[in-house]
Amino acid sequence: MYLLLALLPAVTWGSIVFFNTKLGGDAYSQVLGTGIGALIFSIILFAFSTPTLNPLIWVVGIISGIFWAVGQSYQLRAVQYIGVSRAVPLSTGMQLVATTLIGVIVFHEWTTLFTIILGSAAILCIILGAVFTVIKDKDAPKQDNKTSTGRGVSILILSTFGYLIYVSLLRWYDINGWAAVLPQGIGITVGTLMLTFRHKPFNKYMARNIITGIWWGIGNLGLLLSLPHIGQATSFSLSQTGIIISTLGGIFFLGEKKSKRQMVFVIIGCCLIIAGGVMMGFTKS
Repeated sequence: MYLLLALLPAVTWGSIVFFNTKLGGDAYSQVLGTGIGALIFSIILFAFSTPTLNPLIWVVGIISGIFWAVGQSYQLRAVQYIGVSRAVPLSTGMQLVATTLIGVIVFHEWTTLFTIILGSAAILCIILGAVFTVIKDKDAPKQDNKTSTGRGVSILILSTFGYLIYVSLLRWYDINGWAAVLPQGIGITVGTLMLTFRHKPFNKYMARNIITGIWWGIGNLGLLLSLPHIGQATSFSLSQTGIIISTLGGIFFLGEKKSKRQMVFVIIGCCLIIAGGVMMGFTKS
């Protein structure tokens, strides 16, 4: 049950950057629209669940949501430099390394030799798969990359920091997903407004991207509900297998061209990511 919930974000989050890009607009209107959509979803969910909230849940949830806004905003900015099919795999690899280290070291997950070996092999597969999906063609112009790739990677480091704080805070304070949904939705909206207000994001593209925020909220619920039961490293890593959707979506639907050689590497990379995700599901101790 909880493994299925952890896979839900793979479908929703795996397609969110693709939807953002397809719906149009710059990174600022995209992230603000997504933030507003997330708030709408959280209000609807709160109306049906009505969890008990205390000041700690409000404060931690709002702060967590603000850091999600940081992560998502910078990820969308990175897409403008290196494209969806490269930005998402790189972002995934960075997030996996960061969240797994926090999960294992801080929260003491993977306590047996079996889970350590299997979990490490799973992470290696997923990261290796991510690397395969971004391999450049031998004939690609070198200028394509030193500047744009360098900027893209630098931006993704900031994005990873935001996502890391977002996913770790609730676990640290032992707050369950139902209680956190509304405070996080408010935090996400506040964070996106703070990051985008000066860039005039209020336009038709912002309105379109509200859909992606609601879509994201569905995946977020799956992650938050599964997190306390199967662990941060397992839950978050499973959710990242959605990289496959973003990578292939960027190639086939957004026109990000790949050579035959690159397509082979992309397919191999996707298979490695799937294998890593399956192995990760068995690391629950």
